[in-house]
Amino acid sequence: MKHLKGMHDLHTHTYNSDGVLGLAELARRCSVLGYDGLVFSDHCDCSNLDDIITRAKTFCEESDGLFGDLQILAGCELTHVPPPQIERLIARARALGAAVVLVHGETIAEPVAGGTNRSAIEAGADVLAHPGLISRAEVQLAAEKGVLLEISARKGHSLTNGHVARLALEQGCPLCFGSDGHAPGDYPDMDTARRILMGAGMTLKQAEEVMQNTAAFFDRSG
Repeated sequence: MKHLKGMHDLHTHTYNSDGVLGLAELARRCSVLGYDGLVFSDHCDCSNLDDIITRAKTFCEESDGLFGDLQILAGCELTHVPPPQIERLIARARALGAAVVLVHGETIAEPVAGGTNRSAIEAGADVLAHPGLISRAEVQLAAEKGVLLEISARKGHSLTNGHVARLALEQGCPLCFGSDGHAPGDYPDMDTARRILMGAGMTLKQAEEVMQNTAAFFDRSG
């Protein structure tokens, strides 16, 4: 297994949604922290999806190579989207050029609509973020579909990390890591990310596999 040194993060927010940093400042801060890969994944729904992806893509295109070795991808997080809309908006996001499409899962910290997890998995989202008390059947389906379940560093969302990790490891479902960062101080280094993953009940080897899954998005987009 390749040992990763630099951090990769699939789940971040800028002031294009509810984050406090501009895209350039977030990229600069993560570059200084030693990140190798970063996805802008601002919150969106049918009202702002086009704008979120267009802004992120424009930044990535105009800033290529300007933040050291940091690779930046344009993505989005479909957030509190009614389940019947999820499949259509995932397809729309990809058509607009989103490299990574996350769906805001049924975290216990927010009133997400029931059925969101299953709809996101059935529609083939890249990542189901902080899926809360996801069912075993949904984890099995995610494994079949190749949808990654997120282990989250975000307060509130991280409360069910152990549940998600346990079922995913039982069912052979791939996991990934996301800071869900919104502000300075939310972005962990690699050692901290490993500790978060191990705190969810994983071995060091399993934690490394999660980080490999996370980094793979940048391999295929590079």
